[in-house]
Amino acid sequence: MTSRLHATVDGPADAPVLLLGSSLGTTGAMWAPQLVALAARYRVIRYDHLGHGDSAVPLGPYRIELLGREVLALLDDLGVPRAHYAGLSLGGMVGMWLAAHAPERVDRLALLCTSASLGPAEGWRQRAATVRAAGMAAIADAVVARWFTPPFAESRPEVVAAHRALLTATPTGGYAGCCEAIAAMDLRPDLGKIAAPTLVIAGADDPATPVDHADAIVERIAGARLAVVDRAAHLATVEQPGQVNRLLLKHFDEG
Repeated sequence: MTSRLHATVDGPADAPVLLLGSSLGTTGAMWAPQLVALAARYRVIRYDHLGHGDSAVPLGPYRIELLGREVLALLDDLGVPRAHYAGLSLGGMVGMWLAAHAPERVDRLALLCTSASLGPAEGWRQRAATVRAAGMAAIADAVVARWFTPPFAESRPEVVAAHRALLTATPTGGYAGCCEAIAAMDLRPDLGKIAAPTLVIAGADDPATPVDHADAIVERIAGARLAVVDRAAHLATVEQPGQVNRLLLKHFDEG
């Protein structure tokens, strides 16, 4: 075993593989609203980023390349030469790196609520310093407020609480290391290398990675398509699972 990542595998063993990368401060559990629909047709692998969940937590800072190479090692360990990939937020950043630098490993690509360059860098470095000094609770309320629209948060407080618990359970060193990876990241020069058929999904009400960030990705990847999910903030997969599931199934079923 060369990978330091924890992963959960669902779906038929002989089905095409679909790898799911989650957002900063969550785990593969974030994809629960997609699991039934996707695992009916695909061998779904949900992994925890380095420093998250049950994955290893090496000392930071991390870089997007490091996170991507850990995913490649996971695929090697699982005997998967090539897979579809869907990633949200940090998972999407890793997906862009994979599709640009290991194109032979990525079949079709879906990028959700993400960005190729998400400044200002100093804000991410300050967030890393805050959690190292004061713990995850110090940033939890501000982060979770960007994950869901106010109407959803008011009507589904139990869902919000469950995802806040995912965030606060994240190891501080791993979260901070990934914040520093985002601070140092600029994937825009890499986007022109991506040949995988790409769907970019944005939440219409996402304050963390607004629609213009999705537009910037679509403009740089040949043939990429944009879909905007209504009444959704950053965790569009959780807030609007029906819309997102239909988009993902249509995109990956075309492969």
